[in-house]
Amino acid sequence: MKMKKLSEIREEYALRSLESKDLAKLPMDQFEKWMEEALNAEVKEPTAFHLSSLGLDGYPDLRVVLLKEIRPDGIVFFTNYQSKKGKSFEQLPRAAANFFWIELQRQVRLVGDIEKISAEDSDAYFHSRPLASQIGAIASKQSEEIESRQLLEKNYQKVASAGKIKRPEHWGGYLLKPKRVEFWQGRKSRLHDRFEYALNSEGGFTLKRLQP
Repeated sequence: MKMKKLSEIREEYALRSLESKDLAKLPMDQFEKWMEEALNAEVKEPTAFHLSSLGLDGYPDLRVVLLKEIRPDGIVFFTNYQSKKGKSFEQLPRAAANFFWIELQRQVRLVGDIEKISAEDSDAYFHSRPLASQIGAIASKQSEEIESRQLLEKNYQKVASAGKIKRPEHWGGYLLKPKRVEFWQGRKSRLHDRFEYALNSEGGFTLKRLQP
């Protein structure tokens, strides 16, 4: 079967509109509102987002991670601190995040600084996870080469049989504190609605409409 020509693929966005009067005063309040609407709409994997770090080789590095908490000053996700992104954040603590909910024809982009959350908060989340996930986080040296799947499973079984599980110090949460947050609502004729909150010199956020 011949593949459809990619340049001919079109999708008209016409579900909703977005006006400044619809937006909350603070970006994380607006993000929480949109997340709640995505959850209520039963969007597939609503907490999944693309996270971009600045690679130590100078190239941007992108992957999908899961949102675990919304705070007034940003979003929280968890990972191995010794992974590629963890090593990048150690040297260059900046990141960008992108959520895309196709069912709602919406996108949210965040750009800002990265910092670790407290050990206590990381402990609390780690022990709230299924036991199998806790074991997996300990058994896997994320991003490092391994000889085989069998060796990975052997490491898993070794941790599982060791007894009490404790969060490893090299695993925990990060907070992405945005300096810019953009809300995008798809519209007809590619005349999309875009609004950006930008951190200003007074520590607040300035809201402006962007051209699509």
